[in-house]
Amino acid sequence: MTHRILFVCLGNICRSPTAEAVTRAKAEARGMTLSLDSAGTGNWHIGKPPYGPMQEAARARGYDLSALRARQVAASDFSRFDLIVVMDDDNASDLGAFGPTDRVVRFTDYAPDSGSDYVPDPYFTRDFDGALALIEECADGLLDSLVRRVGG
Repeated sequence: MTHRILFVCLGNICRSPTAEAVTRAKAEARGMTLSLDSAGTGNWHIGKPPYGPMQEAARARGYDLSALRARQVAASDFSRFDLIVVMDDDNASDLGAFGPTDRVVRFTDYAPDSGSDYVPDPYFTRDFDGALALIEECADGLLDSLVRRVGG
């Protein structure tokens, strides 16, 4: 079964593209077929690559973000994706302007032992490695959840 998942953060240059790339790599390593994308609630960075320091942190852990480009969430995303995964509650709240939020979940819901209710934005915190570690943990939990859901 193919799952269509959209990862959402504020500007789509740090957290959500990293979540997309990490989840893609981890899914491929498990032999899972997923359709993944990422977007931001804001429009400031449309067409730009992920933020340089985020790319560097990801590259150091074996993830390549260089082909990704920022885009803004669109109303059509709410019919195109089975699941919309946000990095924090502000992202979830902002999505209400774009469409129904019945398929919106927080990424950290998949890492309940992380002690965090949200993925901190490294653009502001400057903790790119910390954000990446939490994203990896959340991605593993998300994939585990999908496997349990389909009984495999």
